[in-house]
Amino acid sequence: MFRHGARSFATSAQRLASVAAAAEPTPYLIGVSKAQGVAKGLTGAIGNTPLIRLNHLSQQTGCEVLGKAEFMNPGGSVKDRAALYVVRDAEERGLLRPGGTVVEGTAGNTGIGLAHVCRSKGYKLVIYMPDTQSQGKIDLLRLLGAEVYPVPAVAFDNPENYNHQARRHAERLENAVWTNQFDNTANRRAHIETTGPEIWYQTEGKVDAFTCSTGTAGTLAGITRYLKEVSGGRVKSFLADPPGSVLHSYISSGGKLIERTGSSITEGIGQGRITDNLAPDLELVDGSLHISDEKSIEMVYRCLDEEGLYLGASSALNVVAAKEVAEKLGQGHTVVTVLADGAYRYADRLFSRKWLETKKLLGAIPEHLQKYIVLP
Repeated sequence: MFRHGARSFATSAQRLASVAAAAEPTPYLIGVSKAQGVAKGLTGAIGNTPLIRLNHLSQQTGCEVLGKAEFMNPGGSVKDRAALYVVRDAEERGLLRPGGTVVEGTAGNTGIGLAHVCRSKGYKLVIYMPDTQSQGKIDLLRLLGAEVYPVPAVAFDNPENYNHQARRHAERLENAVWTNQFDNTANRRAHIETTGPEIWYQTEGKVDAFTCSTGTAGTLAGITRYLKEVSGGRVKSFLADPPGSVLHSYISSGGKLIERTGSSITEGIGQGRITDNLAPDLELVDGSLHISDEKSIEMVYRCLDEEGLYLGASSALNVVAAKEVAEKLGQGHTVVTVLADGAYRYADRLFSRKWLETKKLLGAIPEHLQKYIVLP
């Protein structure tokens, strides 16, 4: 299903390799030998993303700071993996038949991943989301054929929460499934079976710590579970949490305190409860870091300027966390994080002077990086 298991070569590459079989390998032939084969449709192209060394931060910390380039998935984010797994899980359990409808509540990229997967498989898609999400995401979902219902943002315990509205919508339809990304552990399984093994393979087992933020917790929990098991518990795991989420408070206090303060500019991450994806693996998380919006927005600009990476705010938050974990562990360690998506869907905010001023974040961007604020 994922490309790391199917490295078949193009005919031209096979001929080239046979001609040079007796010769010493050249950089060109080595490059060809690593080329990917043909993916079986869009879903076959999900996963097996590169692991990028963040050169500047690696030099600064004396560690190998690596980012899993999930923005290179077909739908542009890490959520493509969960989208494929929750749809496939519904198919395997007989809950979704040809021509059926997928319904989901999503505040982030899961909807876009589902839109791509559903289009490729011939399913209809209905999305409920908080009305706080960027217009760019809403427009893209509709362009991909989804019905989108932005609804007022209310707490999970409110029956009008977007997730509960999505569930009720699915219950009203025939041949429909609410994929329930927050508590459907097929989400977590996607990362146990794919992302975690990819990281282990790409680092040749030389990973010391993993860190990322969480919304559904599928990515954090799944990767943590796999890396802990394969390393015999050696790999450390750290949650990166934005303002407005309770998880940093919960983990740092040993589960005795839940404190929710403020809000964040980051979309699709932060959580007010322990999801079913997180619950089985929460005890495996070694610690947590609270990452301010000021640090996240600065890292958006730093990654663009220093690494050439055009990242969204949640990815930048993950990079801040990776830097802090590297500094905590000391030189000579390898720290991996997730580059969840790019900045393309958020450019009208992240690079807008007016928006930055409204959020009181303009001062967080060093003067020499303000040249990238190109929107009014």
